Amino acid sequence: MAEDLKKMYRTVMEDHFPDSMRISFGDQELVYRKRSWKFPDSRTGELIEKGLRYGENPGQESALYELVGGSLSLGGCRFIDPGSGLVSAIGEADMLQEGKHPGKINLTDLDNGLNILKYLMSKPAAVILKHNNPCGAAHGGSLSEAYHRANRADRIAAFGGCLVVNRALDRDTAALIAENYLEVVAAPDYEAGTLDILKGRPNLRIIQVPRIDRLADYVGRRFVDFKSLVDGGIIVQQSPLNQVLGAGDLKLAEASHDGKVYRVSREPTEQEMSDLLFGWFVEQGVTSNSVLYVKDECTVGIGTGEQDRVGVAEIAVFKAYQKYADALCFDRYGIPYKDLELAVEKGLRPAEEKEAIDGEAREANAGLRGAVMVSDAFFPFRDGIDVGLRQGVTAVVQPGGSMRDWEVIEACNEAGATMVLTGQRAFKH
Repeated sequence: MAEDLKKMYRTVMEDHFPDSMRISFGDQELVYRKRSWKFPDSRTGELIEKGLRYGENPGQESALYELVGGSLSLGGCRFIDPGSGLVSAIGEADMLQEGKHPGKINLTDLDNGLNILKYLMSKPAAVILKHNNPCGAAHGGSLSEAYHRANRADRIAAFGGCLVVNRALDRDTAALIAENYLEVVAAPDYEAGTLDILKGRPNLRIIQVPRIDRLADYVGRRFVDFKSLVDGGIIVQQSPLNQVLGAGDLKLAEASHDGKVYRVSREPTEQEMSDLLFGWFVEQGVTSNSVLYVKDECTVGIGTGEQDRVGVAEIAVFKAYQKYADALCFDRYGIPYKDLELAVEKGLRPAEEKEAIDGEAREANAGLRGAVMVSDAFFPFRDGIDVGLRQGVTAVVQPGGSMRDWEVIEACNEAGATMVLTGQRAFKH
């Protein structure tokens, strides 16, 4: 059975979806064309046409469609027009190395990476994604620094992930990438010599998305978002539109309760504001409920997809400690923290090695001291925000609007932290 499953992972499925698709909205229509790519067979050299490898799992047929015709305006909202393709417009020339050939998850990870990067175009930035959530995201003084920081933020989760960057990939960055295992690398361009380095990984999908350098143009544009139901029904919605683009769009937290006005006691510092904005931008690509911690424009801990806010805040803290310890362990011993932990349990390495790393992680609060906390929705109680404040978080960004905003403001003031409100929720499901 295991061999059968391995074979399924290697198999490119032939899908039975039509070559074109039309969706009517009353008297308006959008026209889509199915995407496929022709590549030479590795054995015969004969050109073979392939669509997506498969869907979310082997055994699920899947197809990618590009918007190629029509237009749509509803309720004063003009949705994105044809000719604006990013992932859906990738052609053979853009697949610089097909690797194992992309499936649905590879391209949805890439798409969500672009969704995040469109807010981070002012500096070199890197986002590594897995299962449609960022593992790590960072700005850097150079692209190689941005990638190093994003990878170090969660080295374990980044294994087999999708890297998306917003600058032409250079040799320094390519050399760092070659040390790790990724499934997808996407960039607007590749400098001379970088492809030779990256192609040392024959299964790596290397993709060029030329429009990445124009991603900022997509910030204010909406698309039609479909969700299919188990009964065959469909829910249609506008894509979200993030209204927070700069410091002027954030408001210092203030709330009234029993006739008393509560305000945070200080404004964010310049560095805190940079981190708050960076975190809110990354938040646009994280599955809800979610809480993030960010420091120096790099993610420290990312909690995703939980049912309660205090729980996801705790999970993000736990992950921050685990990833911090792993980075220390890998730097010191060249092995993952979990390998060290197992070796200590089996008596193959001295317990003092693990104890030292654990102690350093606790001493540094896993990098959370001085970090900012990001929440995609309001805190219904102060217990959620207290999770971050106890770790030394100094600033918080969240939508606001809870009946207990006053209580959350009091928690910040007690800790000497500040808080800003977006006035807008950022749920993503």
